[in-house]
Amino acid sequence: MLALVPGYVPIAFLALVCLTIGGVALFLSSVLGPKRRTKVKEMPYECGVDPIQQGARERYSIHFYLVAILFILFDLEAVFLFPWAVGFREMGGDARVVVLVVVLGFIAALGAGLFYEWKRRGLEWD
Repeated sequence: MLALVPGYVPIAFLALVCLTIGGVALFLSSVLGPKRRTKVKEMPYECGVDPIQQGARERYSIHFYLVAILFILFDLEAVFLFPWAVGFREMGGDARVVVLVVVLGFIAALGAGLFYEWKRRGLEWD
């Protein structure tokens, strides 16, 4: 199967090497690693703070989650611009104009979303 696509042979070899090294490391850590379990090691660990509450954790503000979702949304949309920028030089004359108009529309939609969040005070941290 790899003979059909010779350009992928180095990638397949690299994937095989990575999987082999990862598998060997996991196997050796399970075989050679310490097995002593203590009460302290079995306790939950949260960033150096001893867990005080039993059951549910503290509640976070919904604003935290909204800002996180906005970050992911704008970050992922910005990542979509990189392939366009790389392939823009190789495009023909008419295709360049069409793709440029589409990308400008994409950026306008991003700007509208950012403006909406700005006006709704979704970016302020109170």
